[in-house]
Amino acid sequence: MKGFVRHATSSLAPALLLAAMLAPSTGLAQEPGKVMVSIYRVAPGKQLDFLRWQAVRDAAASEAGVGATQWYAHMDGDSWDYVSIGPATTDEQDEKVDAILRGRKLTTGFKASLEFRTMVASHTDTMASGPTTAAALVEAGK
Repeated sequence: MKGFVRHATSSLAPALLLAAMLAPSTGLAQEPGKVMVSIYRVAPGKQLDFLRWQAVRDAAASEAGVGATQWYAHMDGDSWDYVSIGPATTDEQDEKVDAILRGRKLTTGFKASLEFRTMVASHTDTMASGPTTAAALVEAGK
């Protein structure tokens, strides 16, 4: 039973962490927007490569006018390495970012996808709405 409780608790950890990260830090309710929540398990020995790859793409997104992605680094608990929460982008924004990356002679499209996969053991992308509060979600459900 003890092993079951430990497993059940560690399985809930990512969901609880995401709920905490999506909550507004100011305590003020705000209109939720669409965000992309990504959870990464980085391939052994690829931590620094992965972070550099992501930092360059974050900089290009910022230059294109896309809101900043928030990054969270694993400290204890489940087996993920990083979680990112960033704005859901439009096709137009994606094209601007790709143009900036191509201008810097960096990969885009399918080639970038292949390059990315050399650095991760696994990842998930989930579209979500937030940040918001539990009270606002209750009100929306009425």
